[in-house]
Amino acid sequence: MTDRLRQSRPAAAHASRVEPLSWAGTRRTLIMAAGVGAFLSFVGAFGSERVPFIPRTLFMVAVGLAGAGLGMITFRLVGLIPLAQRGMATRTVLSGTLMTPLMGLLVWGAVWAVSGDRAMLRELPQFMAITWVMCLVMSGLAIFLSHRRSAAPAPAPPGPVKFLERLPLKLRGAEVWAVEAQDHYLRLHTSKGQDLILMRLADAVAELEGIEGAQVHRSWWVARDAVANARRGDGRATLTLKDGSEVPVSRTYARVIREAGWI
Repeated sequence: MTDRLRQSRPAAAHASRVEPLSWAGTRRTLIMAAGVGAFLSFVGAFGSERVPFIPRTLFMVAVGLAGAGLGMITFRLVGLIPLAQRGMATRTVLSGTLMTPLMGLLVWGAVWAVSGDRAMLRELPQFMAITWVMCLVMSGLAIFLSHRRSAAPAPAPPGPVKFLERLPLKLRGAEVWAVEAQDHYLRLHTSKGQDLILMRLADAVAELEGIEGAQVHRSWWVARDAVANARRGDGRATLTLKDGSEVPVSRTYARVIREAGWI
């Protein structure tokens, strides 16, 4: 079957400074955070070697997941700061520094709660320093991975519809509603009226690429926005255009039209 639906591409939206949180990105972040927590447990970070391995691991993984949630919130908040748009290094420092106080208190408090060591209060500055370095590393990695994903080249904007250049002067700027083959000519149905041009329908269909529409009959191409009504009867379908023209839908093209939701 040679018919193809021509779908118009939506206009590109302006990029937001605040990256959206997708489920896939959130899942990757949580998995990475759990892995970091397991690694910190293995090396006995923050003096946690005094705690048995299994509870230490569960504790470190929980802290890592909590830090991931805090990091995702921080990452979005930093996107609202104009200074963060200067580059990856600036955004890394801002993100890591912003989340350090809460993350540092979280890690210190969790270690204190597990170990029960009252002498840990004097270690709070050390916890903050180590947490700041870790937050910088994790923020830098997250921003780098996000930057690489967003750096993929955007699809080229759709070019002009070539067929529109063939419109007679009196129809220039009009919406093309349908093209009807009549012998060696094409009757153009547009928002500014009708006219004839010398051209084959097959060539016109190829040049209409970029307008959402379809060939619905061996003699008709129709723009979807031009369809005012559709009805079926006696095993055949008929489309009514905005100008009142009735277009038959042949069995050859009916299936694709139905699947596209036209009828």
